[in-house]
Amino acid sequence: MKGLFKSKPRTPADIVRHTRELLVYIDLNANSRDPKREEKMLELCKNIRELKFVLYGNSESEPVVEACTKLTQEFFRQNTLRLLIVCLPKLNLEAKKDATQVVANLQRQQVQSRLIASDYLEANKDLLDILISGYENMDIALHYGAMLRECIRHQSVARYILESEHMQKFFDYIEIPNFDIASDVTITFKFFTEFNSRLLSSPNYVTRRQAIKILGDMLLDRSNSAVMVRYVSSKDNLMILMNLLRESSKNIQIEAFHVFKLFAANQNKPPEITSILFTNKDKLLRFFRDFKLDKEDEQFEADKDQVVREIQALKKENSSE
Repeated sequence: MKGLFKSKPRTPADIVRHTRELLVYIDLNANSRDPKREEKMLELCKNIRELKFVLYGNSESEPVVEACTKLTQEFFRQNTLRLLIVCLPKLNLEAKKDATQVVANLQRQQVQSRLIASDYLEANKDLLDILISGYENMDIALHYGAMLRECIRHQSVARYILESEHMQKFFDYIEIPNFDIASDVTITFKFFTEFNSRLLSSPNYVTRRQAIKILGDMLLDRSNSAVMVRYVSSKDNLMILMNLLRESSKNIQIEAFHVFKLFAANQNKPPEITSILFTNKDKLLRFFRDFKLDKEDEQFEADKDQVVREIQALKKENSSE
């Protein structure tokens, strides 16, 4: 008779709902001495581990698409993601690691061909503020950093951060004395610059114009000189900027020029940069001869003259084949 009353296996949605209930309890009873709190914390850690197994599979089985879909739908139906991020500092180390993997995986889960995590974050951008500020807390910095990099995969999220005051924070965080945290910040920042390069090549005019303006503002800020030097040492970045100079839009051309002039003015150009500029020397000189603003601008003309002088001074023996 005992076998007749076995408990019914929990569905992925059941696990998410129970996890949400436990997160609400933990959030509301952060400083409680309720003897049940420890028991509920253990339940929560177990649930998060189960969520990870559903999404990633385990040594015995691969993840099931339908189960992952049901889990994802329930996870974003209410504020489970918000609760998990907010409560992360209260979890033990293993649960933090599991939660980080769960959040990372959910950013790639599609439901009816849609990344519903992107829609959720679009409506809850303050969560990104929480993740970024996590770099200030050594206990959660690496976990929040890993979550943040996965969230950046969504274009709307990356654009929000690129256009916000948070970009300046990354330069401050890179200076953090803790090597692991500073390294993690550097990885995240590298992800941003690579993503911005993809935005610069976007087929959407508005996206390209916003991306080049943000890039210019960032690189021309003197406090970011170290980042600027790294950026103008990349031949891939140079090729993107040269293509933007050929844009039909004068606005994009002008913004691109303000970044391109940094490549030309660099007195320690890598050989590959010199080679590309020398190969395109005649084309660039013809372009700048006719490149004018609608209104007279002395600073622009001075900058353009300097760029022309730098390009004219390029010599073949300084270029690498």
